[in-house]
Amino acid sequence: MLFDSTLRRDLSRSFGATLVVILTIVLTMMLIRTLGQAALGRVGPQDVVLLLGYTALGHLPTMLALSLFIAVVATLSRLYRDSEMTIWFVAGAPLSRFVRPVLRMAWPVLLVLAVLALFIWPWGNRQISDLKDRFEQRADISRVAPGQFQTSGDGQRVFFIDRDASDGSTGRSVFILSTRNDLESVTTAKTGRLEVQAGDRYLLLDKGQRNDENLKTGEKTLSRFENYRVLAGERVLSSVDTVPPKSRRTIELIRSTNPLYLGELTWRLGLVLGGANLLLLGIGLAATNPRRASNWNLLFALLSFVVYYNLIGLSQAWVSSAKISMGPALLLTHGGAFLLATALLWWRDNGTHWSLFRRSRSSLSSAT
Repeated sequence: MLFDSTLRRDLSRSFGATLVVILTIVLTMMLIRTLGQAALGRVGPQDVVLLLGYTALGHLPTMLALSLFIAVVATLSRLYRDSEMTIWFVAGAPLSRFVRPVLRMAWPVLLVLAVLALFIWPWGNRQISDLKDRFEQRADISRVAPGQFQTSGDGQRVFFIDRDASDGSTGRSVFILSTRNDLESVTTAKTGRLEVQAGDRYLLLDKGQRNDENLKTGEKTLSRFENYRVLAGERVLSSVDTVPPKSRRTIELIRSTNPLYLGELTWRLGLVLGGANLLLLGIGLAATNPRRASNWNLLFALLSFVVYYNLIGLSQAWVSSAKISMGPALLLTHGGAFLLATALLWWRDNGTHWSLFRRSRSSLSSAT
């Protein structure tokens, strides 16, 4: 009882501290990337916080699995360095005895990880997609701040307008610099407004002029207009069939036979199975020599984590490309990891005794 409670308490403290550090680092990186997307006009500035929250929820299963793995390796490594593991081994507690308290501490986290991977992950991806779609469906004029230059969503146009205070979809003193292939166009107009017809967005300009220049030949063309109509974007309405697999519910992936959907399902199930296997791997990889003040076992454990998650992504790619079915992919990746973790535990428990037995036999044979 003392053994289980002490180990669970140490693991919980290490897990909490590790999760806070990883969350801080990952959220900082995500915030920088999201702010960069907002600066480039790919997402709305007012949606940065929501987008950051949805993205963090999507990456939380990986962060939980990594935090658990590091907590197990770091805690057991400390027990090795402080010679506490030697005491437990002498008391008759083999390394496999550590599996039960580790699982008792980690099962609520694994349950949360499963809920996040199977249900929250697609919901968050759908919300991110909706946020970006709603922002892209807005007029380019409504995305430009008055008195500032800004690039359009497709990167082919640069806008400068003075927004009309009475109508948010109408701009005054419109300036548009457009570059396509070898043709550069500068269009100015007194006013501009957006209209949607048959699902397409059109920009209507009044009283302006357009200056076209061929960058190869240097030929220039100047034209004036009273009214000018230009297609401003793709269709506003999107089909349900265009929803990517990562944004679909897990039940839809289970019912489908599409390799892309099965590949996404392989990834989600892999996150859950990988989190459980990493606990067993962490117990076996935590062994260290107390006479050596080094953290090579922790670095090796992190390398193992990277390789394992790359294999999960590789299995998803194999299933998505129909090179292998989902069942064999899961069995090969996670069944192999489970066998490796079990073999490592067995070797940690019995390898030392086997080597001592062989040495004793060799010494006896040499003596005779």
